[in-house]
Amino acid sequence: MVQTQKQKHGWRFTGTNGDFKLEQPESSSYLYFPLVNEGGMMSSVSPKLHGQVASGHNTFLTPPLSVEDLHNSRASRNFWIHLEGQGVWSAAGNSAKQNAEVYTDEADPVELEAGLLWHRVTRSSLQLGITAEITSFVPCGQDRVELMKVTLKNSGSEPLELTPTAAIPLYARSADDLRDHRHVTSLLHRTYTSAYGVEVQPALSFDERGHRINHTSYGVFGAEGNGAGPVGLFPVQEQFIGEGGSLDWPEAVVLNTEAAEAVDGAALEGYEAIGGIRFAQVILQPGASKSYVLVLAIDEDRIDVPVLMERYGSETGFDSHLKQTQAFWADKVNTVQFETGDSAADQWMKWVTLQPVLRRLYGNSFLPYHDYGRGGRGWRDLWQDCLALLIMEPGEVRSLLLNNYAGVRIDGSNATIIGQQPGEFIADRNNIPRVWMDHGAWPFLTTLLYLNQSGDLEFLLQEQTYFRDAFSSRCKQRNPDWSAADGSDLRTAAGEIYKGTILEHILLQNLVPFFNVGEHNNILLEGADWNDGLDMGAQRGESVAFTSFYASNLLEISRLLDTLQQRKGLKTVELAEEMVLLLDTLGEAIDYESISGKLSRLEAYYSAAANEVSGNKAVLEIGRVAADLAGKAEWMFEHLRSSEWITSTSGDGWFNGYYNNDAERVEGEFAAGVRMTLTGQVFPLLGAAAAPEQVPQIIAAVERNLLDPNIGYRLNTRFGGIQQNLGRAFGFAFGHKENGAMFSHMTVMYANALYKRGYVQEGYKVLDSLYRLSTDFERSRMYPGIPEYINEQGRGMYTYLTGSASWLLLTMVNEVFGVKGLLGDLLLAPKLVKQQFGPDGTASIETLFADRRLRVVYKAAGSVEYGEYQIQSVLLNGSEVTLQRVEEGLLIERRLIAALSAEGIHCLEVELV
Repeated sequence: MVQTQKQKHGWRFTGTNGDFKLEQPESSSYLYFPLVNEGGMMSSVSPKLHGQVASGHNTFLTPPLSVEDLHNSRASRNFWIHLEGQGVWSAAGNSAKQNAEVYTDEADPVELEAGLLWHRVTRSSLQLGITAEITSFVPCGQDRVELMKVTLKNSGSEPLELTPTAAIPLYARSADDLRDHRHVTSLLHRTYTSAYGVEVQPALSFDERGHRINHTSYGVFGAEGNGAGPVGLFPVQEQFIGEGGSLDWPEAVVLNTEAAEAVDGAALEGYEAIGGIRFAQVILQPGASKSYVLVLAIDEDRIDVPVLMERYGSETGFDSHLKQTQAFWADKVNTVQFETGDSAADQWMKWVTLQPVLRRLYGNSFLPYHDYGRGGRGWRDLWQDCLALLIMEPGEVRSLLLNNYAGVRIDGSNATIIGQQPGEFIADRNNIPRVWMDHGAWPFLTTLLYLNQSGDLEFLLQEQTYFRDAFSSRCKQRNPDWSAADGSDLRTAAGEIYKGTILEHILLQNLVPFFNVGEHNNILLEGADWNDGLDMGAQRGESVAFTSFYASNLLEISRLLDTLQQRKGLKTVELAEEMVLLLDTLGEAIDYESISGKLSRLEAYYSAAANEVSGNKAVLEIGRVAADLAGKAEWMFEHLRSSEWITSTSGDGWFNGYYNNDAERVEGEFAAGVRMTLTGQVFPLLGAAAAPEQVPQIIAAVERNLLDPNIGYRLNTRFGGIQQNLGRAFGFAFGHKENGAMFSHMTVMYANALYKRGYVQEGYKVLDSLYRLSTDFERSRMYPGIPEYINEQGRGMYTYLTGSASWLLLTMVNEVFGVKGLLGDLLLAPKLVKQQFGPDGTASIETLFADRRLRVVYKAAGSVEYGEYQIQSVLLNGSEVTLQRVEEGLLIERRLIAALSAEGIHCLEVELV
């Protein structure tokens, strides 16, 4: 990806580790930045210090907000300056006067700086002669704390007599209470003051969990840079703003009213609270500065304020923890590093690399665009986020995968509510049964990547439990006698907890959908597939796209069984005896053309394994099981190629991706125009469903129908109408979200598929398009990274939390740089194009493999265009490696890598000629 940053008003990188600057950030709406740690503190901050601070759905320190609140709400992390004889000024830019000046020449000059993961805004008032620098971050570690340091500097020529006041609203309760009993829940507040600030511990938690005694406390505390405490406090919001006042023009600041003395022990009940902290009046001489530290904290019980302030409440403590946090995130992100001909693109990838970690920590909630859900991740997220973890944090992945498989039901579906702990799954709390038909496909894809990276074939034979709740037959049946007290583990007829191998779980998830077909012999759409917006075709809708995904999985599983037989000498596999019904060629084979025959066989299986199993295992020949799977896959490929291929009048063609709830084909050339989805093409390309001769036709059709030069590759063409027989997505305006936007996830997967099929220039074009769209600040209006989607105007939407980041990282490492595993060995198969080589003909990547840090440097002695070079030689730490060529590329045995020291970075110099 190559682009010289020419944005007139855009951000620019300032170093080599992803730090960037942006002038006048307030000139762009909807900007926010994540601040988070592994301990559960989840914050966001805007250029004017709007945003929210929370540790969970029921524990918000500041008011919950949506993206529109960033510019409409008056609540923020404010820091006020009362200047004797000159009025008031907000160091955060949040005063009624400053807001009114935003489009005038009197607007404050502002500069934003940010890095991994810290945020700084420097604001000046030329009229008043004062400059404020506000630095924010969440310390790495387990403390649920956010820190702010405000440094005031006299940038004028006259002494300034000023009185500082911090003002941060303390919401201190569940997001559910924002409009449901907002006032009533304030009556639960118990507000305490101390020598450093204000703490709120509500008496009860008043939310969907019931009226429980609350223990969680929330606090805002402050100190001068030398650790000296404030001189007064304003703990009650209505007293701070005054009658007729507001948070952006509060009486306590405007009139410089006296604050209550900051002492320990005072308590107030029943009011909206605020961390109103008054610091001592100070006279700043020209050029002089003074710093203040603010600590925002959430704790499981009353906060130990002296300990907290000893740790964080000084400039020395703040600076020390800032350095530790910067080093922590740099170390995590720099696990994977790219060096190409464009340093800006390389630094942009640092932010993409960070995004999967952010989604692991935030889930899909707690950032302004992500104002849905209640925290945590969904089933699909668990598996796709592991794709990036396999590259960044591989040591944790095996246990995560093992735990995740405990969420599989015996009917091939899975739990929909994911608990907080690894491997914790919960029955649907809303009693709404729903199955996303794609969920069974992702676990094997992720597991196969793990097996290739590690060579750990024994993982397939490890046992794990199954998830059980009231629902069975893919949520078509409900057992009224089941209760949570029965437990969530599948049991045998004898009442014992049943376990099956991971291989058994994988087979189950991919075999059941094969039989679960609609009227055109494709797998039923059910609640939706990957595109959650296709949620209104549950009865007769079919997902052709994911039929091809499941078909490819069945073929890969078949090959994996052959590998187990060859490498491990495994002759048989043990499976739950009920599953033999699904391996029909091992017993009573059925005609795969017969839809009724498939459905009948599926019902027989459901009856045999209706929320419990016998506990008996069938011992099956591994070769016969592999042949059964391969036969099913080949039938599906032939069916898709013959029945779902659309030949266009333009000479190209593509796959139909869906049938709607009236059993009508969705895609094709209609009187009203062309209907085409990108999803319908990606999955046939990713696997083996698309025949080699069909690939160039698909590419031509995508370029013609889906590529928009202004927003990139659209998710679909304009279908017209609301499409109530297909899904809510078509109620969205065209060009937004799942209806025709550039949806990054599918665009990146499209690029990945093109690389896999050998269409490297075409794949590069797709990735480069996404990069250019994301970094064109004049249009995208987003910080570095990849958004969930680009809307009709070119704006980046739903920033930071998107599965597309995992796929982009995976594509860059495995496909572009060609560093990947092959059943444990290291495979080098670079697909770099000339734009990605530096002036000296080199391109490099640092990454982990076999628990060793490797720096792979490709050196081109001749052409740097893909297709015109091949690997000539390899040096490992200066010693020549004997080349072992395979069809996919060059193989280096794992033992050579594993024998290297666990310390330091090891260099692979790869000469290309």
